[in-house]
Amino acid sequence: MRIDHRVAMTLRQIMLMNFGFFGIQYSFGLQQTAINPIFSFLNADPGQLPILNMAGPVTGLLVQPLIGALSDRTWVNGLGRRRPYFLIGAIGCSIALFLYPHVTALWMAVLMLWLLDISNNTAMEPYRAFIADKLPDNQQPTGFLMQSMFTGLGITLANVSLYFFQQWITGTSESGIPYWVYGSFYIGAVCSIGSVLISVLSTPENRPSDEELAEMRAKPHGLVPAVKEIGLAIKEMPKPLWQLALVYLFQWYAMFIYWQYVTLSIAKSVWNATPADKHGFEQAVGWTGLVNGWYNIVTFISAFGLMALARKYSAKQVHALCLILAAVALLIFPHLTNKYMLFLPMIGFGIAWASIMGVPFLIAVAEVPKERYGVYMGIINMMIVIPMLIETVTFGPIFNHVLGANPTNAMMCAGVLLGLAAFFTLRINTKQRPAEASMID
Repeated sequence: MRIDHRVAMTLRQIMLMNFGFFGIQYSFGLQQTAINPIFSFLNADPGQLPILNMAGPVTGLLVQPLIGALSDRTWVNGLGRRRPYFLIGAIGCSIALFLYPHVTALWMAVLMLWLLDISNNTAMEPYRAFIADKLPDNQQPTGFLMQSMFTGLGITLANVSLYFFQQWITGTSESGIPYWVYGSFYIGAVCSIGSVLISVLSTPENRPSDEELAEMRAKPHGLVPAVKEIGLAIKEMPKPLWQLALVYLFQWYAMFIYWQYVTLSIAKSVWNATPADKHGFEQAVGWTGLVNGWYNIVTFISAFGLMALARKYSAKQVHALCLILAAVALLIFPHLTNKYMLFLPMIGFGIAWASIMGVPFLIAVAEVPKERYGVYMGIINMMIVIPMLIETVTFGPIFNHVLGANPTNAMMCAGVLLGLAAFFTLRINTKQRPAEASMID
């Protein structure tokens, strides 16, 4: 007989268990805002940006489901099931972030991105399953949306740090990378391992019963059984998750377009600059940090409101509304020539980002058995990275030959795709979740 070891946690405990997500998302924030400008500083062609970002989707496709399947069958005394992978990933992130700004050629920047993404994916995937492992059903909305809150905080600080250091640090390395970029990456290296250690040391995992441990240890271990488990889980995947995959196809293709072309869009609309105009483009990079930081502040704040909405309405209704706000934002954004006006549409985009990072997981955990949370969270990440992978190999030609190599058109294309994602979200057949219990500090 399986025993449900999950017990209600206080809000403080839920915050501590999710604090490691802050460091992981600080790293992700630098990937959103700083990596593509670094490619441009190293003379990458704008049409190359999608293919240069292939590391994210490929490593996510391979690493996250494998880590999920492996963590389902892992138990390390003193650490548990998911926390060993948090630590391994965080150490790798810290090393990669410290070394990244020292690259001297485009190929080195691309290679370092691969190493950073492998580490990020190793740390992030078990975190989703960690929430489902620890929290009873009625507290899972708070758990997943707390991750949205720390996503907003981590990415905000990463982006704001770029603008802050730009005001205080001058000079450029021999490879063409401004020295102000270095500070943000060094802080990220500290945050990555430091925040994960806080979660690991403050939140023990629920030890399985002797029967569950025996069953876990009796299963074959290693990569081959993990791959077989992934295949079986996909074959048995509930219909709502297949419907969620269609939503993710449009949603994440659009998000990847945004992150790759937002700096080019701001440079064009506000400074009428290209990467060849070093001064104007550097100003656009710094302002992109503020814009992205702003929408993540909105994410941080709106996560609390989404917790309440997720208790009152169905997850798919909440998510569809948020995606519509993001679609409208990106249709407006590239036409604004006043740099301060850019913050206005990003309010809707930030609300949508809070939903993207939390609400769909409520749909998922209601559909899958708890002993397979890890592998299914990995499969959900495959739904994220496959659209990104498709984008990296298809959007470069689309950008150059269909959209006229115009970043304004790229932003609007992303807005249309988010609108389609909202439409398909409403078509998901979801289960009702129990109302969330009151939290006690």
